[in-house]
This record gives sequence, structure tokens and C-alpha cells, in this order.
Amino acid sequence: MPQTSTDHPHDLASANHRSDRIIVSVSARYTLTNRFDSSGKRREFSCRIVGISPHEMVLSVPVRGTLGERVITNSVEFGKLEGIIGKLFDGGFTLKILTSNAERAKLAAKIDWHEQAKNRNVADSRAHKRIVPKNPLSTLILADGSHMGCFVIDMSVSGVSVSADIDPEVGTPLAVGKVVGQVVRRLPAGFAVKFSEPQDPDYVEQLIIHT
Repeated sequence: MPQTSTDHPHDLASANHRSDRIIVSVSARYTLTNRFDSSGKRREFSCRIVGISPHEMVLSVPVRGTLGERVITNSVEFGKLEGIIGKLFDGGFTLKILTSNAERAKLAAKIDWHEQAKNRNVADSRAHKRIVPKNPLSTLILADGSHMGCFVIDMSVSGVSVSADIDPEVGTPLAVGKVVGQVVRRLPAGFAVKFSEPQDPDYVEQLIIHT
């Protein structure tokens, strides 16, 4: 069966229409059962949960799987969840959650609590405030001129954390969107890039979220 995408490649709302699903913006990690690294371990990527119900999630991701593929997600808010990919669209997929009735009831309670508490703000005390972009999808430009899609975990005026289908060495030069930097740290589900020079805080998101 051919895999199809929605008609609006950058509009997650078209995949988030079910009345029992709430809109969220939750950072998470996920693994695809058919994606492995060079050592034979399953690759882990960063993602964002943008819609969730006790039965289904909508994920914005850097690497899509295949229809019917098993996926494991993990987030602070909703814990570890497993499911299968039910629909693909540009920039993500919907995940049918597979769990017991008892665990589904617990998930429903977590979702209800998150819906009531999601408007609370938490202060960020770091020197350079981290920004979570509304649209997390961007492009990496590698030293050989090749391009690759990536998922922006968060950013600041001095650097950015991304997840993509590569695992570059520390020191690797590259550009995220229009901003040049180099890899300075590996993360559990991605890597951190330090910019060659600090960016204007009023325009950094526009420069990084560039496809």
C-alpha cells in the first residue's frame, strides 16, 4: 500500500482533528523499531507531541517511520507509551497507542491534569534563555553542501539543540537553517550546536527555522 501525506505539508492541524484529542506542545523522545545505529542499537530521536488522547497521539518528528511500524515514545508528562504508526504526513505521523485498559485510564488522568495545568509558566534561569520554536522543523546544511531535514529541540542566541538522522562527531561544522556553527555536544536523542557568533534574539528563530 503506498504511503501518502496530507495536502498541507507544514500544517499539523490537519492531523489533529479528533474531538477527543487535546492540543499540547510536549517535548519527547522516540524510537522506531526498524531504525538502528552503527552499533546495532535502536536510534533515539527527539520529537514533539502536538496532540494526544488516551487512544492516539500526533507527533512532529525529524524521521518518519512506515505505516504500521511500532514506535516507543517517552516524555516527562505522559511517561513511556508504545503504539503503531497509523497515518503519515509531512513532518510527522499519528500513533495508535497500544496499552491495557488500566494503563489507558491512567493516561487519561495524566492528559486531564496536563490540560488543566498547561498554562503555568516556568522561569528559565540560564544566561541565554532557551526558546522552543512553534514550528520545530528546519534544515541542516553539511560541510559537503548536502541538505537534511532536522527537528529543533530548543535554541538560544548562542546555540541550538537538534535531532536528525545523523550522529555527527563533536567539532563537525554545519549550518542549522541560515546560522553556521559546530557540534559541541552529543545528546541522548540529538546533538548541540554552538553558533560561530551570537545571534540577534529578535531574529534567531526566523534564521534557524528555515527550510
